[in-house]
Amino acid sequence: MHPFRTIYIDMNSFFASVEQHEEPYLRGKPVGITAMEGDVGCLVAASYEAKYFGVKTTMSIKEARALCPKIILRPSRHRLYVNYNQRIARVFDQYAELEYVRSVDEFQIALGGTTSNLKIASKLVKTMKDALKYEVGENLKFSAGIGSNHLLAKIAGKLEKPDGMQWLSPDNMPQRLLNIPLGDLPGIGRGVLFKLNSAGIHNVEQVYNLDPKHARKIWGSIIGERFVRLLQGENIPLETTKRGGYGNSKMLAPENRTLKNAYLVSRWLIEKSVARLRRDNYTASQFSLFLRIQNPKSRWGNSIKTYYSQDTAHFLDINRRLWRMMYSQKQPYLISSISVHLGNILPLNNRPGEMLLPMEMAKKNDRERLSRTLDTINKRFGASTITYGINKAHNGFFERG
Repeated sequence: MHPFRTIYIDMNSFFASVEQHEEPYLRGKPVGITAMEGDVGCLVAASYEAKYFGVKTTMSIKEARALCPKIILRPSRHRLYVNYNQRIARVFDQYAELEYVRSVDEFQIALGGTTSNLKIASKLVKTMKDALKYEVGENLKFSAGIGSNHLLAKIAGKLEKPDGMQWLSPDNMPQRLLNIPLGDLPGIGRGVLFKLNSAGIHNVEQVYNLDPKHARKIWGSIIGERFVRLLQGENIPLETTKRGGYGNSKMLAPENRTLKNAYLVSRWLIEKSVARLRRDNYTASQFSLFLRIQNPKSRWGNSIKTYYSQDTAHFLDINRRLWRMMYSQKQPYLISSISVHLGNILPLNNRPGEMLLPMEMAKKNDRERLSRTLDTINKRFGASTITYGINKAHNGFFERG
């Protein structure tokens, strides 16, 4: 039998399970996790008891109540879920080689030596399930995939839910996946699926039998070649992604959807994003603003290129220009979501000097040094001790960066 290299762990209905663990009354009951308090918006997670009635993530609360009238709603608590993620990671690390924390509810375990044997790897999974039950909470369960590489392990981890365990290797491929729709495989999004279908490829077996070089042509990049080689069982290390920028997105609560409040939230998002940019010692030369407009229903987005900077006030000024541009085109009444993004990033140490600007090569200018000083004050005394004018904080789950 081929050696196994990875265990992929996918926590089952993680957010809902954490809430059920924190509040025993919820155990065994249908639970939906919402992006914000109240009966508006959509679900970001659902317990298995709710899924039994057909409730799904991203479903509107109205639809969820129609399918499951007794569903109990709780607002998301992202900090709590991150705390549980860290507790779970510490447990796994005691019993196995925790290679990656893939997301807030996904973990990757490395196998080697004796643990590359399927029987021993399976025992390791059971040990971790028991440890999680006794050291964190019996309500928290996971499905595990054991694979010859990280892709096969991840696919295997999706095959049996909840609380399952499956394995994939060249010894049972591709026959084990013959009934799995091609679009259900991780890495096969709509765009890739269209390319595959256009090339006459419609199922997993056909992808599995592709020549990797041909797959590169179909995908239009080396990603296709890597995908097929992984599917065929080759152990290729997980590629680390390079950060392409810094940003934040926010689905707005009803009270923040007015034009004025939405604009103030955008200022808050920018302050957070640029502070992270400085923390990592980067600069950015492009700022993008994307809005989903609720009334009248539409979307708007635009970008402005600038010189490389990590000055918060500079990007707030660009943001103000984009909002004015948007209003002249759309004249909206309500904004439902905001996304800001700092792109085309460059390490400060690599930034060239600017003859016509107060900017020396690889050095902060006066305004950037001031911004760094404010970061230090806010870190010591609280996140909003000093702000760049008026903004409006909007904490909640729908936030990324």
